[in-house]
Amino acid sequence: MTRLLRMCIGVMTLPAVLALSGAMFKKQGLEVDFKTSQGQDAGTATLTPAGNGVKVKLDLTNLPEGEHAIHVHQSAKCDAPDFKTAGGHLNPDSKEHGIKNPKGAHAGDMPINLQVMADGTDHVSFVTQSISLKKDAKNSVFANGGTAFIIHEKADDMVTDPTGNAGARIACGAIVAP
Repeated sequence: MTRLLRMCIGVMTLPAVLALSGAMFKKQGLEVDFKTSQGQDAGTATLTPAGNGVKVKLDLTNLPEGEHAIHVHQSAKCDAPDFKTAGGHLNPDSKEHGIKNPKGAHAGDMPINLQVMADGTDHVSFVTQSISLKKDAKNSVFANGGTAFIIHEKADDMVTDPTGNAGARIACGAIVAP
């Protein structure tokens, strides 16, 4: 390493290091690891800024075939087997559940249901404006120490309060600030 490079690294300030870290986060995204209620790896979600929203890229595995709801819950706790420690849906505006609910929706209500194939996988991306990666936003996924993605056993009907009749929680991934 050259002397000049060592001197530059030596005088780099904490804000500069944090700024570089933030730049890498924006480019690469925040990765969230999922586990099933039995402790198996269940894939990842990658969250990246997308205009006024968040792009969510899911690469999931080891899930039961069929249609499943996915929501953002209020706490970054994924204690198996039922994941109840994740709390209810992220809901800073105290609305009702459901993208199609005229009184809704929770910030944690996602605009899709997962379509898991017979091999237990799903690979899908979508953009949502209901959540934010900005730490000071009231719908931030980093609020109160973080949140969690929950995958449910059934599809979300997109209207029934409080969970869209989505059933039990079968996989969880904690979302915490980098």
